[in-house]
Amino acid sequence: MNTPAHKSVVLVDDDKFYTKLLTQLLAENLACPVISFLDPREALSAIPGINVGAIVTDYEMPGLNGFQFMAEAILLKPGVPVILITGHPINAAMAKMISTSPVKSVLPKPFGWQQLSDEIIRFWPEAGAALRKAKPSSA
Repeated sequence: MNTPAHKSVVLVDDDKFYTKLLTQLLAENLACPVISFLDPREALSAIPGINVGAIVTDYEMPGLNGFQFMAEAILLKPGVPVILITGHPINAAMAKMISTSPVKSVLPKPFGWQQLSDEIIRFWPEAGAALRKAKPSSA
């Protein structure tokens, strides 16, 4: 699977089409593997075997919401930055949960994959700009 030297982005979102597209775009434009899961419990089972550099999780998912998933994931991978993506407005209760959690960034849907890529790089400092693959020069 992954060698210890290669950290991966773990993406968890129950929307199959959206997850597939986002995984493909990120994988093509970041110099690291992107491992996606549609089920947060499946992701939690796999995370111990993954060298995780960053976690991106949707908020609204069946079984576990993004905060419940994150609470368990950070016990498995302490210190890994978490980026929360959501299609729901952020209310006062959610804002309070965010402020007291390890969430580094919240991206409201819809967002561009480049914005997510930038957030991953921003909160994965060891990787920095070296994560980006050389972009082809096209207009």
